[in-house]
Amino acid sequence: MTNDNRPAETLRERKKRETRQRISNVATVMFREHGFDKVTVAEVARAAGVSAMTVFNYFPRKEDLFLDRIPEAVAAFSGAVRDRDLDETPLTALRRLAFRFIDAGHPLGGVGEGFEGFWPVVAASPALLARAREGAEEVERALAGALAEAGQADPELLAAVTVAAYRSVCVTSVRRQLAGEPFPEVAADHRERMGAAFDALERLRDGTGA
Repeated sequence: MTNDNRPAETLRERKKRETRQRISNVATVMFREHGFDKVTVAEVARAAGVSAMTVFNYFPRKEDLFLDRIPEAVAAFSGAVRDRDLDETPLTALRRLAFRFIDAGHPLGGVGEGFEGFWPVVAASPALLARAREGAEEVERALAGALAEAGQADPELLAAVTVAAYRSVCVTSVRRQLAGEPFPEVAADHRERMGAAFDALERLRDGTGA
């Protein structure tokens, strides 16, 4: 069941969250301007007004400074299944999460105005591409665990095809945005294809084929 009674954020937690976000924001600007491989962690630390050790306390790897949403994705996808309403299936909860991200213009939704400067940095860096693939695998493993807890048959397979379908829809939309297609058209088609992807996943789950 969805839990709306989360404990209030403490002052210490808020300061840590704000520091983490500030470091990531500074790093993102620097990586976009100069390229990921040409900026060091020490340079990010100086620009953010913290020590290199502080940076690594928040981001164990340099790649995580730019791909800082991976922990959020892991928590969101597994949490959508674990915290779903009693009358929801896991896929219904995941569909709801996907469209909440899209409607909010959230980076994890896969499409949004202003995202164009992000993906070229990733595409130009083998290290970031590798970390992005690892991140997808982390989401898949966490989702499989949540699906197993929910009693889903073959949770590893369902997690794998769900993440693959989600990624496929997002990658297509990113490529279209980078190609300069009008954002309203890309966004509308993105919603339609995401819905079709979850329809296919529902059919697969029901054993009727995709």
